[in-house]
Parts: sequence; C-alpha cells; structure tokens
Amino acid sequence: MAPDLVLAAGFRICGTFTVVLGLVHFAMPWLLDFDGAIPTDGDSLQPLNLLVVTYQTKRSDVRGIAQIMNHAVSYTLVSIGLVDLLASRWLGAWFAPYLLVWIAGWWFLRAATQRHMGSRTGDWLVAAGFTAAVAVPRRHRRRRLPRLSRGGHRRWRDRSGPR
Repeated sequence: MAPDLVLAAGFRICGTFTVVLGLVHFAMPWLLDFDGAIPTDGDSLQPLNLLVVTYQTKRSDVRGIAQIMNHAVSYTLVSIGLVDLLASRWLGAWFAPYLLVWIAGWWFLRAATQRHMGSRTGDWLVAAGFTAAVAVPRRHRRRRLPRLSRGGHRRWRDRSGPR
C-alpha cells in the first residue's frame, strides 16, 4: 500500500511540476528576450541548401524557428504533465511500459541537451535533475482491480489490457 501511495504522490508532483514548467515555457521568448538576442538587422546568414533547393535564410527565420520550437516544447511539457497527473488511469494498461519509455526518452533528451545552455553550475544541476527523473526506476505490474457483479459481490477482472 505504501509504495502505491509513494508512486501516486510522485506522479502528482512530477505532473504538476511539468505542467507549470510547460506553461512558463510559453513565455520564454519574452522572458529570455528572443527579439534582442536574435536581431533582424545584421550580416547575412548562410543559405539553407536542401539538395535541389536553396533558401536564403533571414534572421527573422531563425527567431521564428526558435519560437516555434519553444512552443512545441511547451506543448509537449504540458501534455506529459497531464499524462502524469492521470497516471492512475493508465498505469495498469498494456501500453503503460511504452508510454513510460517514451516519457523517459523525452526527459533523457532534455537532460542530454542542457549543455547547449552553457556549462555553469546551474546548467549541470538542471541536467543532473532531469537525468535523475529518467533514472527513477519505473515499475509496471498487472493489477487486478475489484469489480462489482450484478449480484453485488466483488469479482476480479484484469485491467492490464488485451492478452
């Protein structure tokens, strides 16, 4: 019973943190001053060569891509947080291990790319924190949940998915 409570609390804490982080990320272009960091005036950028097509890249393109990627990350963070908050509904399902591996992979990618922010102490601590989130052992087991039959007595059914 206690491990289930710890697991539920862990998912609630992680889910809440991830949703809040995702919502804050929507404001990152303004908080980090993307417009000032990527000015529209300045030297020309190298063109983007795609096999048979050459595209003259502008500074506004780079700023736009940074904002698009930031919002995509924000959307993903909020989605992962909501999935974590709803873990009690899907953790016993057949697809749970796959979903957990996908989420862990996302956090691992996030931790592995933290060095792009720099190598300050805070950057290393953030990378270590996200790595720890991936390293937390995830357990998955089939659960048998009680179900009331028509006669009012409990019958057991397997809620782990198709066999």
